[in-house]
Amino acid sequence: MSVNTQNLSDLEEIDRFEQTIQVFNAGSLDLDRMTAVRLQHGVYGQRQHGVHMFRIKVPGGRLTPDQLDAVADVAANYSQKGVAHVTTRHSIQIHFIPLDSTPAAMRRIAKVGMTSREACSNTVRNMTACSLSGVCPREHVDVTKHLDSAVRHFLRNPLNQQLPRKFKISFSACEADCAQALLHDCGVVAVNRDGQHGFMVKAGGGLGHKPHEAIVVEEFIPEHELLFSLEALVSLHNKYSDRTKRAKSRIKFLVERFGEQGFVDKYREEFSRTREALAGQSYPRGAWRRQSGHEIPGPGAPRRLFAQHQAGRFVLPVALPTGDLTPAQLRGIAALLRGHGLDEIRTTQDQNLSILNVPQPSVAALRSGLAELGLREPVAGDNVVVCPGASTCRLGITSSTVLAPKLSGGAKDLRIRVSGCHNSCAQPETGDIGIYGEGKRVHGKLVPHYQMYFGGNGMAGGALALKGPAVPAARAEQAIARVEQAYQDSGAESFFAWARSQQPDSFKQLLADIIEVKAKDVAEVMRDHGDAGDFRVVNLGGGECAGVSQVLIGANFFEAAHEREYRNALVFQRKYDEAAQCNEAILRLLGSGVVQLLGGVRQDDLGKLAGQLRQLAPGAVADEFARVAAALANAGEISNEQLAPISVAVDSWTVKVAAFVVEKDTHLDLAEASAGLLV
Repeated sequence: MSVNTQNLSDLEEIDRFEQTIQVFNAGSLDLDRMTAVRLQHGVYGQRQHGVHMFRIKVPGGRLTPDQLDAVADVAANYSQKGVAHVTTRHSIQIHFIPLDSTPAAMRRIAKVGMTSREACSNTVRNMTACSLSGVCPREHVDVTKHLDSAVRHFLRNPLNQQLPRKFKISFSACEADCAQALLHDCGVVAVNRDGQHGFMVKAGGGLGHKPHEAIVVEEFIPEHELLFSLEALVSLHNKYSDRTKRAKSRIKFLVERFGEQGFVDKYREEFSRTREALAGQSYPRGAWRRQSGHEIPGPGAPRRLFAQHQAGRFVLPVALPTGDLTPAQLRGIAALLRGHGLDEIRTTQDQNLSILNVPQPSVAALRSGLAELGLREPVAGDNVVVCPGASTCRLGITSSTVLAPKLSGGAKDLRIRVSGCHNSCAQPETGDIGIYGEGKRVHGKLVPHYQMYFGGNGMAGGALALKGPAVPAARAEQAIARVEQAYQDSGAESFFAWARSQQPDSFKQLLADIIEVKAKDVAEVMRDHGDAGDFRVVNLGGGECAGVSQVLIGANFFEAAHEREYRNALVFQRKYDEAAQCNEAILRLLGSGVVQLLGGVRQDDLGKLAGQLRQLAPGAVADEFARVAAALANAGEISNEQLAPISVAVDSWTVKVAAFVVEKDTHLDLAEASAGLLV
């Protein structure tokens, strides 16, 4: 096991971001383009005007004491509220930061190797893993090595800059799948098949609008082919997912569109290509081991002191109410770790922390030190996860952060998941009891409600929760308590199994009097938790999870840069015919982008595309395109001697096209997409 020490920061990138803010403040950049840029750098809009949420990526949840101090400094020095929030995807969010302060926040975390790049927008987001990977007795391998390799590969990768929508990846260290592949766009699970070590790969999972359980695309894949599989899935998403309808642009909808077998067939096509293009790339070799334990800790932090597979070492979990930490607590934890010679702590999917490698003699002192900071280990009933909801989120409908501290999982320590809207950031469909906020009309009045879910479990053998009734927000505590009591009275061991044993309308009957709102009772349910006035849904123009409307030519330039990288890799492998196909793809992408920018239609045939370009953009751009396209068409089985000048011509034409489209749209920034070509 090793601490995450890779440096993910880029100071020049931060300088460029600060310059973009200055251009925006001067009125020379429109709001949509500024929004796209800041989202790419992990700066998200809030309900509150003039301040933003700053999301720090924490791959696999791993943090050092120095990184805790850096997060504390950002919260203390740049946030108006001074709170850091741990998310269900290991990231850390700090709200109420003015836009002009974000570059300074980025530079502070850059000093300790951290970044916010691609923490938002249509990108491969922060990657998650089992929070005990590297120390769990059940694991086959420490998957954080493989996670780190994937992080390095996709961060700032041209393929990853303008995807149709976000893409989330999880890594689990054994078949128990504590990282919950079921709900991810891509889930990697370490497996042992007949003595062979490798991975199962799932894809197409997702929550929010139309929840979908991931399907298996690889029952078993060897370690050296894992990256090929991940890139194939990202490429599949980039190529086929809908870029026009935000609600249907996640990869889960491709499973719906193609059918499971059709989706796998498309994946196989992409895998064949990525395996060829990335064949020469190095890959991490994990230290595979025999499982030495059977206890399944579950998603998130263990609920008690947990023995590692390293003799005499333990994991000490730390409970965080609503996932929040103050700067004093962050610095205090960092000092505690240093004082006991510890160098790693992890954020977890249940918004808690896990301190790793604790020697038995240090346990009592750490508990005492945490108590002085107002922190403790988890206790029965406090397994409650909550998203920010209407406190800060533009999409939030209900005050989830006010309700959540009032809830309890009871003596059975049920997992309670509370989201402020249907987008499911708190993962309500994976909790024992999950709820999300919505507004419903009752007797002509808008009343805050929570849609209930029962019996969810994102791990192996689990399933997305069963949808139950919606209850008024004012009665949510009562509804949850009644369900918990019914479960306890049943004597059943597993809530998951108990929920699934109920008749379809059992929960509706159980909660009938709570669901029903009589006309005379409307006044008592019209206010959300913590509100002094009647409930209303504020229209803030939508959230920013999907970014803003994409400029197609910009997305095409990034995809062309990806094809250029493939071409160069294939030339190195002496696969010249395949490299020539990459040149064709570059011409097709950028040629179609130009004609669509000018009002034409997409065209895949290079000859017909040349004709459109002559009509819409007569001159050097069209003439050079036609010459290069003709050279490729006449090449036949191409040699390196034939290919090299064609590739030079393609790159030269790319530079001309970039200048042409930037002249047409001065707000376009193609510097990253044309890196290595433009001077």
